[in-house]
Amino acid sequence: MSLLQAQNNAITTSSTINTTVPSTWSLCNNEIQQVDWLILHFNQWFSHHNVVLIRGEHEPEYFPADSRQPARIQFAHGFFNSALHEISHWCIAGHKRRTLPDLGYWYAPDGRTAEQQALFEQVEVKPQALEWLFAQACLRPFRVSLDNLTGVSGDGTTFKDNVYHQVQDYLKNPHRIPKDGLCFIQHLCWHIRKGQTLRQEEFLRQALD
Repeated sequence: MSLLQAQNNAITTSSTINTTVPSTWSLCNNEIQQVDWLILHFNQWFSHHNVVLIRGEHEPEYFPADSRQPARIQFAHGFFNSALHEISHWCIAGHKRRTLPDLGYWYAPDGRTAEQQALFEQVEVKPQALEWLFAQACLRPFRVSLDNLTGVSGDGTTFKDNVYHQVQDYLKNPHRIPKDGLCFIQHLCWHIRKGQTLRQEEFLRQALD
């Protein structure tokens, strides 16, 4: 049985989730506490992958596991949504890329040309769509990121359209979501939304503008 199942255009929680573990999310009163909660629970849920989620003081970075320590998903500046974004990249990367620094991910820094920006947006559609699902499961706002403040990025309309359509595709076809992404959504929905599932009508294109 799949970790999550599609029913009436919804992502539903399967019986594989451990419903005996109480959630403390409701006791988190600020972002710092929510980040602490996320780190604790992610590291429990995915310990079988020998990976940990850690706060970073600066830019995000992924460090593969070695003989001394597990793999580390380092997110930027302690921001909750940065953690969700880096987790989305990790979920999409798969086993082989998880053995590479920064998941073998192509990246050009802020100040990209129009051609570089087009490539950036192409590889960011699925991670940001998955991040939106994660954010909604956490009942948190989501914003697309063009990540090119000093370069050529345009108004982002096409990119937003693509992220929206990718989310709709994921909701209609949950089997296309990476397995670990499905598992993560399942856990988040159970602990934060009291088991309430993600539904298509929660994701509106105008919310990205």
